Parts: sequence; structure tokens; C-alpha cells
Amino acid sequence: MNHLSLSELCCLFCCPPCPSKITSKLAFLPPEPTYTLLCDESGSRWTLHLSERADWQYSAREKDAIECFMTRTSRGNRIACMFVRCSPSARFTLLFSHGNAVDLGQMSSFYIGLGSRINCNVFSYDYSGYGASSGKPSEKNLYADVDAAWHSLRTRYGIRPENVIVYGQSIGTVPSVDLAARYESAAVVLHSPLTSGMRVAFPDTKKTYCFDAFPNIDKISKVTSPVLVIHGTEDEVIDFSHGLALYERCQRPVEPLWVEGAGHNDVELYGQYLERLKQMRFWSNVWTSDTHLRGFCGAAMMDGRLERHSTKSVLTKEPNLLQCGQHGCFCLFLYIYICLHLSYVM
Repeated sequence: MNHLSLSELCCLFCCPPCPSKITSKLAFLPPEPTYTLLCDESGSRWTLHLSERADWQYSAREKDAIECFMTRTSRGNRIACMFVRCSPSARFTLLFSHGNAVDLGQMSSFYIGLGSRINCNVFSYDYSGYGASSGKPSEKNLYADVDAAWHSLRTRYGIRPENVIVYGQSIGTVPSVDLAARYESAAVVLHSPLTSGMRVAFPDTKKTYCFDAFPNIDKISKVTSPVLVIHGTEDEVIDFSHGLALYERCQRPVEPLWVEGAGHNDVELYGQYLERLKQMRFWSNVWTSDTHLRGFCGAAMMDGRLERHSTKSVLTKEPNLLQCGQHGCFCLFLYIYICLHLSYVM
């Protein structure tokens, strides 16, 4: 294992890295920032400047209409926030927690395209250590970040909880589930969600251990808002079984969207993704019966695609680690293995 000495091995076994450091190395892949925020002389208005890597697909006027600002979290970090007004008649606003290895600059075109097609405004933010946000990415910071975003949406724009749809994609489902377990909203959308970090790396894991990260599976039953789970049946990063397990534990599940043949990064390219989100009656206060909720959605439709910049996914740089759980090793051994592997390989 990279020619570790006996003393180094003893040190690792006696004083392994703490779980939070392991989580940060394993899960977060912040890209080089694709945007900057410049503040005017008054200190009240921020201007968004995008780099070429942001792959902006709209006009300068539409970019100038995006409102950006910085807010401080309870853990002292300053995070970048973005409000995209897609429709003056929009009843709902998506509080969007994006996936891994992207930032607000890369997601900005997608937000405009999505919001304009489903008649929703979009509010999003960058996690600590992503984009223009300060600090370092960590699980605790994720929860503080989404809290700050939620309170900014409520206080700065006066948007009531019944008009907020909490939307999380991939690793973004972690702060979304945590928030939704504490605050009620119009609805919750979990797009390619994970049950927990340990269960992604080691699929045979049956319970949540003290060193496990991102325990969505233990929080989802506390969510009282209606929940839509969206997952590709051929997801190669977070197995489809994660979406199914979360769906089964929801208090108020609506009919899930299982996208036949879709992987981790292309669910939104299938026609039924937009069609489901366009059904605004879906977000009304009248929800379908439990017998209707357990259906399986039909085959994928390739027409009506929503073009977007491809989003990289959580944990994609650890393929060997993701596969080794199939051997059913004892979890304490797995923990030590992760400590050794991540401390000396990454």
C-alpha cells in the first residue's frame, strides 16, 4: 500500500483520520471556479462574470437579469447565492442544491432552461469551497450552507415555505433531505439520491454506522412534505436501489420517476423528466392515492430533450473503492481500509 513503513501503519491504526476528513476527501470535487462575483461601490449589488468554461447558452440580457449575492452561514463561511427569475407568473421557486464537481457558473444556463420550461423560478447556492464561496467543503458545512440559502430565500425575497420546492441532485440530495426533515415546504424532489455514503461505497451495508456520512436513509422518514424521487435505472455511480430505498421510507411519496435506461448524468435528457416537472398540478395540495404512488414509470422518451452542460457526479474518482464492498467485509475493517487508502492515495 504505497510502501508504508511499520511505524506509519501503526500510526494509522492507532490514530486514523477522523470521519469528517475522510468524507471531505471522498465526496467533494469542487471544480476550478467558472465565475466571479464583483460588488459595486455601494456594496449592495453583485455582478456575475462567467468564464468560457461556464458554457453560457443565453443572451447577455438574460445573464444580467440573474441576481447574485453573498450570505454568511452559521459556521462563518460566505456562500454565493443565485436567484433566476424565469417567469413573473411563477408560483413556485426551486431551492436547488446542485451535484458534485460543478458550480453556479456551470449550472446557470441549466437553471434558466429548466425554470422557463416548468414555469418556476430557481434559487441556488454554492457549497462552501465551491465557486465564489469561502471555506472548505464538508458534511457539516453542507447543512449550514443549505440553512443559509433557505433563510435568504425566505427573508430576502419573502417567499413562503408553501411556495418553495426543495430540489436536490446527487450529493445535493444530502442538504435537501436534511433541510426538508426540519422544515415543511411545497414539495421535495430527490434527483439521483444516495441513501448514505457508506452504502454507495459498500452496497452490502445494512445499517448506519457512527462513521457513516450523508445518512439520508435515516432522515427521509422525518420529511413531512410530498417527495418525488427521480432515478435512472442504469445509474452507474449511485445505484438505482438507493432511490427505491428512499422512496419506500417516505411519509408522503408521490409516484416516482424511474427513468428506464438513464445513468447518473443524463436523467434530465429524457423527455419524461421535463414532462413530470411541467405537471404543475403535481405540486398542488391534492395528492394521488397510495395505490397510485407505487407505479413504475414507462420507458424512456428521447424527444423533447433539455440541452445542458453535462454534470459530473459524486464519488466518480473512486471507482475501485465503490466496487470493493461487494465482498461483504466486516465494517470495521472497511473503515480502516478507507482511512489507509484515502490518507495515502488521495
